Amino acid sequence: MENTYKKLLEKENVRENLSSLRKFVKEEENKEHLKELINNIEDITQFLKDEDPKSRKNAALLLGDLELQEAKDAIYDAYVKEQILFVKSHYLVALNKLNVEDKIPDLIDILDARLHEQVEPENEKHINNEIAALRKIIIRYQGITRHKFVVKEDKTKVVLTCNRGVRSILKQTLGNVRTGIHPLGVLAETTDLGELLENRTYREVLFPLGLKSLLPEDPKEAAIMLWESGIYDFINKYHEGPEDYYFRVELRNQMNVDERGQFIRKFGTELEKLSKNRLVNSSSDYEIEIRLIGTAEGKYYPSCKFYTLKDRRFDYRKNSISTSIHPSTAALVMKIAERYLKNEAQILDPFCGVGTMLIERTKNVFAREMYGIDVYGQAIEFARENAFLAKERINFINRNYFDFRHDYLFDEIITNMPARTQRVTRRDLDFLYGKFLEKSREVLTRNGIIVMYTNEIGLLKKHLRFHREYRLLQDVPMQDRSDYHVVVLAVVM
Repeated sequence: MENTYKKLLEKENVRENLSSLRKFVKEEENKEHLKELINNIEDITQFLKDEDPKSRKNAALLLGDLELQEAKDAIYDAYVKEQILFVKSHYLVALNKLNVEDKIPDLIDILDARLHEQVEPENEKHINNEIAALRKIIIRYQGITRHKFVVKEDKTKVVLTCNRGVRSILKQTLGNVRTGIHPLGVLAETTDLGELLENRTYREVLFPLGLKSLLPEDPKEAAIMLWESGIYDFINKYHEGPEDYYFRVELRNQMNVDERGQFIRKFGTELEKLSKNRLVNSSSDYEIEIRLIGTAEGKYYPSCKFYTLKDRRFDYRKNSISTSIHPSTAALVMKIAERYLKNEAQILDPFCGVGTMLIERTKNVFAREMYGIDVYGQAIEFARENAFLAKERINFINRNYFDFRHDYLFDEIITNMPARTQRVTRRDLDFLYGKFLEKSREVLTRNGIIVMYTNEIGLLKKHLRFHREYRLLQDVPMQDRSDYHVVVLAVVM
């Protein structure tokens, strides 16, 4: 690093050496050492005036990486004077790592000018990058305006999302609410939104915009059509607060990462301009998500997700691990098996993870005693904390299920069965399923049941042929592609 810095001062291969120094200072130790080597800040800031634009860019970014506050004015002046558009956003990236609170009024004026100027198509990418970088700095100091979600008493349409394979099951859990199957889940119409959203079996709630046709594939045309459809009034209808809303765009289609990013920037910036800054495009801090779902024809289905509408259903789930079941899925499993669940039952989960299945089980039908077992100690610690937050009394034990002994038998086993991983092969699971059925008969009462969530239905049915002590009561496929099933077994001998 010292040799590279020496060559830089001698103005040898300036662009390359600035880039090399940036790589060096990614390590904190090197970062502090380089700061000690710099005798005069002008040794670096001089390159903000280099004739090579990429050298100017690298110099600004290096100063930002080093968090050299004394370089603030030099970087800002270089930004204002810069004529090469692709470089300008990089100055702002550097400034965002420094204290620039005194520059915020000027940056707001610059942003306003950028939003209202006419831009040639070939320059749109660079201007959009600059606008996004300006936004990040301004939001860092001013934050965003906050709104209160207003629950309407008139008819409201929402989409409750879920996997395609369980849409009809979710629909049944909604009772007398007017519903219909939707590509993203279940479309529901209600005059009591608060009650509807207490249902525990959907994944998330979206507000469909009700356009007569899908949005076109061109990002600018899509933004224009969405604006003209009245999206601002639609958002405003459900909120109290200031007139400006911060939003992000979530695009789900088959584009690669670069194409998707370019679409989002163009769409978001155009929508911001059309709204005259009442809808503010911000990827880092926002209250509204405009979600665009791509279709096979290349068009987009739009909806809104309101982060102002707080989902408190699973507040207990502070902790999770990579193999944890989503709580809405666990709740759906319990709904499917509900008619077999016993009030005041004694329940065991032999592969409990962070406790989600047990917690959702007792929220569906009251349980008298619950035990959770897992070989992963960290999961048990997480489970204890989750159960405490859920205000549920559950006994968690860090042990292998097959070594577990207990003074009395259990009425139910409720579990999310282990799945294949890089370390766990199908052969491993074949052995586990056989052993599981043997062990479970030892700990279940004569009328006991097993409720399991599994994606190894073939292995389970194979071993059931050798375990006549069980009868298959229910087998409900949960997803179209992943082959998950909810299975209920009853002890019959």
